[in-house]
Amino acid sequence: MTHKLPQLPYAQNALEPYISRETLDYHHGKHHAAYINKLNDAIKGTEYENKSLQEIITSATGPVLNNAAQAWNHAFYWQCLSPAGGKLKGDLMEAITRKFHSLERFEREFSTTANGHFGSGWTWLVLDKVGKLAIVSMHDADSPFRHGQIPLLTCDVWEHAYYIDYRNSRQSYVNAFWQIVNWEFVTEQFKQASHRQAA
Repeated sequence: MTHKLPQLPYAQNALEPYISRETLDYHHGKHHAAYINKLNDAIKGTEYENKSLQEIITSATGPVLNNAAQAWNHAFYWQCLSPAGGKLKGDLMEAITRKFHSLERFEREFSTTANGHFGSGWTWLVLDKVGKLAIVSMHDADSPFRHGQIPLLTCDVWEHAYYIDYRNSRQSYVNAFWQIVNWEFVTEQFKQASHRQAA
């Protein structure tokens, strides 16, 4: 199996002014592509050669794990963004309100976690092992799958995600992130995950 760089689900300039075309050119076209290329080189002739990204993430270590997880995390991150933005509603809105008391409070807590993350990594909204919503911060290429969690939403807090547009102001990037969250996609992840956990 040869893993391929997924196309962005929108035009390169579609997320402006929040994320620039230049950032997407580098972040998707160079960083994400490099993870894919390094992974394909690393799995040749190994037990991982014909496995999916999720299968690799849950069983590999070292460079194979790092590149597979970064490939998957980035593909998921692109889906979490949309030029249309959108409003959260329905079952996920109710679940977030029960857990965090309001959407605004959830966004503040998520932002605080993302801004407070030391070094490179990802901030996630997940369903944990018992089906409860949780905000988690993970370093480098770590992934919720390795901890029995189901990812719903992620914000990439590696510097390459925001340095072109916001320099060292991660807070400005995280504030902009909320303007382009694809709530339709996040809600669908919650719906599918809830069905799987109830089965």
